[in-house]
Amino acid sequence: MRAYTVFILLVVGTFIIDQNLKVMAMEAVNSVEHATILKGSCIDLELYYNRGVAFSMLLELGDNLKWVQLLLISGIIFYIFYEGYVKKYAFPLGLIIGGALGNLYDRFIREGVVDYVAWHCGFNFAVFNYADVMIDVGVAIILLLSFLEYREEKKGNA
Repeated sequence: MRAYTVFILLVVGTFIIDQNLKVMAMEAVNSVEHATILKGSCIDLELYYNRGVAFSMLLELGDNLKWVQLLLISGIIFYIFYEGYVKKYAFPLGLIIGGALGNLYDRFIREGVVDYVAWHCGFNFAVFNYADVMIDVGVAIILLLSFLEYREEKKGNA
């Protein structure tokens, strides 16, 4: 039961933080005449509406993209509960699902996913948001935990 509570709290918390940061970014741009909120040496805060997925891929799907993503996220949620992964990876899965739902919510109520962090330290990178970072952090934690588990199993079999 504890794992499910952690999972739900992280989904809701990640979603709320993500949406509040996006609203702050949109309101900051409304008070200036262009899309740049703040310039930095490595990171700019700029407002973009991404109508595709990572690096604006799948733009050709248009409005259908949100329905494809809704189906995929629903399938993933069903799968992680069905297979019991929530018990093992409650924390990282909460971050991933919370971030995914935050970006999906944008697709349904805004012009696209609200992105506002532009990385340009050494190279220009995609513009991203808090939800994207939480998805990446969640995936990294699962990979790390899986690697550590594999190492322990390998030690036990040696």
